[in-house]
Amino acid sequence: MANIKEVRVPDIGSFKDVEIIEIPVKAGDVINADDTLLVLESDKATMDVPAPFGGKVKSLKVKVGDKVSEGSLVLTLEAADEAAVPPSPASGGGVGGEGKAAVATPATPPSPPAPLPPAGEGSTAPAFRPSPTAELAATAAPSGTKPHASPSVRAFARELGVDLTLVNGSGPKRRILKEDVQAFVKNALSKPRGGVGGGLGLNLPEMPAVDFAQFGPVESRALSKVKKISGPNLHRNWIAAPHVTQFDESDITDLEAFRKAMQSEAEKQGAKLTLLPFMMKAVIAAMKAYPDFNASLSADGESLVLKKYFHIGFAVDTPDGLVVPVVRDADKKSVFEIAKELAVMSAKARDRKLGPADMQGGCFTISSLGGIGGTYFTPILNSPEVAILGVSRSTLKPVWNGKEFAPRLVLPLSLSYDHRVIDGAQGARFTSLLGTLLADVRRLLL
Repeated sequence: MANIKEVRVPDIGSFKDVEIIEIPVKAGDVINADDTLLVLESDKATMDVPAPFGGKVKSLKVKVGDKVSEGSLVLTLEAADEAAVPPSPASGGGVGGEGKAAVATPATPPSPPAPLPPAGEGSTAPAFRPSPTAELAATAAPSGTKPHASPSVRAFARELGVDLTLVNGSGPKRRILKEDVQAFVKNALSKPRGGVGGGLGLNLPEMPAVDFAQFGPVESRALSKVKKISGPNLHRNWIAAPHVTQFDESDITDLEAFRKAMQSEAEKQGAKLTLLPFMMKAVIAAMKAYPDFNASLSADGESLVLKKYFHIGFAVDTPDGLVVPVVRDADKKSVFEIAKELAVMSAKARDRKLGPADMQGGCFTISSLGGIGGTYFTPILNSPEVAILGVSRSTLKPVWNGKEFAPRLVLPLSLSYDHRVIDGAQGARFTSLLGTLLADVRRLLL
């Protein structure tokens, strides 16, 4: 007797409505466990959905271009044998983790809610006119249970960008009515707008449509998926947070000599020692001295959330655009450990293999252009972080040492920060301390 099982999208973090860009299998194919069933493209990353067990594909339930979320039905599969049935959802299977696979669910599982994605999490809506309800949904914790509402109410909520898991139902058995959705929207609009990306109300005029072909030959090229997603987010971050950029320099002559001296030892441990791991260590020390740099504004803009962990993001240049993987708990790792993790994460970024967890939870971002060139620039905040450090190419400069001008290797630093949280004096103190730490890394031991 055929053992037909349903395969659904596993845990993909906080991402919803993720687009399918490739389906490498078709009905009738015989596949093995962990073979790729779908390729999803989310915010700055692609993710493979692996087969939970081997067998024969009976029917596909999705097509390229469809958008899926956790729990969406992918296909039906005739299992090769009963022993290959995957673990239950409680075992925590998901995309992006080692040894985790898509979960085969019972024949009639509850379908997940279908809200629009909140601003900053893959939304392609104009960044300067966010939906207040979607913004509220991004900051509240969903109940984890399926909301009780009719299809017409669900469609109405989707039009307004309302997450039904946040709405209290007033009907029988807490059924959500259309009036409940309307009341939720009215309540959201009446709340103070102080958080990141909220209450902008700019009423900007639309950009004029220009026929550039009238001036000469042109060529049209579509933006990459990364730039389509990151563009509105960068626009929102630039407009929502009042940026101030503090420029400074650091004498890294001794640090560079030490880095080169330790290069062979790093290679023995399988690491390529660059300046970036030392930068991360120095930034963490400065964040500990000035905790406001390791914080985020609350959703209502009335308080500051101070973080007790240190997850540091770093910008990686890929053919599709910049992505920002995160080194988690960088304060607990050695310089060599950070160097090895940077190499692994950079390779995953260039191969478009970063998972959602690889790019979430950052406290502070470092964007280094040292390998390309330039002097100073104004990096844009990676909200909800409140600061980002830009690093440019170091150059030899004559520096007066009290007796004569001596050649010193000087590193340009560009620190952008949210002026609602950090004032100019704090910014100057932060870059001053950072420069001191980079000039003499022995201070990191004190």
